[in-house]
Amino acid sequence: MSIDPTDPRSSSRQIADALREEIVSGRIVPGERLPSESRLVETYGTASQTVKQAIGLLKAEGLVEGRKGSGVYVRQAPVITRVDMSRFSRSKRAAGRAAQQAEAEAAGLSWKQEVLHLGEVPAPAWVAELYAIAEGDPVFVRRRREWVGDQPNQLADSYYRPEVVEGTAIQELKTGPGGSLARLEEAGHRIVRFREQLRTRMPSPEEVRSLRLAEGVPVVRMRRVTFAESGPVEVFESIMAGDRFEFTYEFDAPE
Repeated sequence: MSIDPTDPRSSSRQIADALREEIVSGRIVPGERLPSESRLVETYGTASQTVKQAIGLLKAEGLVEGRKGSGVYVRQAPVITRVDMSRFSRSKRAAGRAAQQAEAEAAGLSWKQEVLHLGEVPAPAWVAELYAIAEGDPVFVRRRREWVGDQPNQLADSYYRPEVVEGTAIQELKTGPGGSLARLEEAGHRIVRFREQLRTRMPSPEEVRSLRLAEGVPVVRMRRVTFAESGPVEVFESIMAGDRFEFTYEFDAPE
């Protein structure tokens, strides 16, 4: 096997494409080590730097990962959490399950969350705008990291007006059966509507560390507003590992 000098693709791209085909076809399986750099140099009759560039392309796509002192391996397929509108149903809250917990259990997976911070913080500009308050006014935040199986899959921050959550379990480490939405409704804030906005971007260094992201994996930022009849009662931001979620929305066609 050698580089085709008549191919308009660069030599590194030809090698990357050939290795990708090996991976996609299953000839090199998840968890398997790629041929060594020296072996690839010999196979393709090219320079070591060209092989490094080819491997770099595959790392940037999130297909392979380097292991220090060991080599380059095909990434194991991550656990996928499927997200649909049923996670907001009252029936699931009544059964004592929060949204992410219900999704994980439906897939036969374990779920847990770490509470990273509880307390009042100055309202970020985007939160203040949604609550119609001044930037920097106090809001209560629940900051968590959620896990499915042995992987962290999202960072989740929920912001509340302090008077809305005063005296509720939302201010405590454990919110109780059904999660924060159930506590809001118990406090008299019947939920009538949700609005979500999703945006894909590359992660910050801190997000890479917190979510254990492979090189080249993007994140999905979700911002959600939960409305009661009186207006917004929860403003939520989640940073989700882009390779671990699948979003499904079904809705009636508008007139």
